Amino acid sequence: MFEAISRTAFPPVPGPARARPFPWPWRDRAGRFSALRAATLGLLAAPAIWVLGLAFAEALGPEPIKAATKEIGLWCVRFLLLALAVTPLARLLAEARLAALRRMIGLGVLAYGLLHLLLYCWLEGWGPLHIAAEIALRFYLTVGFVALLGLAVLGWTSTDGWMRKLGSGWKRLHRLVWPIAALAVLHFFLQSKSLVWEAVIAAGIFAWLGLWRLLPATRRIAPLWLLALAPAAAVAAALAEYAFFALATRLPAERILAANLDWAMAPRPAAWVLLGALVLPLALQAGGRLRR
Repeated sequence: MFEAISRTAFPPVPGPARARPFPWPWRDRAGRFSALRAATLGLLAAPAIWVLGLAFAEALGPEPIKAATKEIGLWCVRFLLLALAVTPLARLLAEARLAALRRMIGLGVLAYGLLHLLLYCWLEGWGPLHIAAEIALRFYLTVGFVALLGLAVLGWTSTDGWMRKLGSGWKRLHRLVWPIAALAVLHFFLQSKSLVWEAVIAAGIFAWLGLWRLLPATRRIAPLWLLALAPAAAVAAALAEYAFFALATRLPAERILAANLDWAMAPRPAAWVLLGALVLPLALQAGGRLRR
């Protein structure tokens, strides 16, 4: 009885709460070192380190800031497509651990986007009014800035706390990554001028990823359905190239579109999209990763 009264009147003083391990990016949720996360972090950091090394070596050409701005922007788009590809890769490779990398890669995309903007501001002399006017008046800059604002919103709301706060609305919000990625690819096209080879490939990859998402869940790892995506993605890439040249340049868009069918010439970007989209399911099938 006295023990019970004592516990009621003088409750035990709680000991110090066990500190949660700091969420270093190379640790998993349990706080353990993850070789997969560490490798992903290294992959994300490598291009920025490479550009920094080129800058110190004075190997970025006569306009180093402009070259660095362009290179960082390219990697922003590449990593954005990689972020969209995480779910298909996790499903096709039957490797659930890959899905846990989406947040890290997404935040890496945001970091590259912000660095791209900072380098652009440096290139323009840090004048806020001048930079704001350029972004407002130049369509390709407006498109890129809107995409970056979208990435910032997604990055800010990517935490567990925001997931709990938004509930089911969190997934709806983060589906905006698709129009954001479309804007990023459009920005890629517009700033590439007539050298759109890699932008066309990016458009083809984006089309493949979007079409894969539209497949019924039961068909997303079926070899025949994956093979059917290949020509669809290639056609989408060719049409994106045609639309760009028809709407944004004075070059003969019809001849460029027809060149995709001329195998005597060097393979067009759409042909590389077709090849890559065919190789993926065939390689996975050979490795026994896909089912019928």
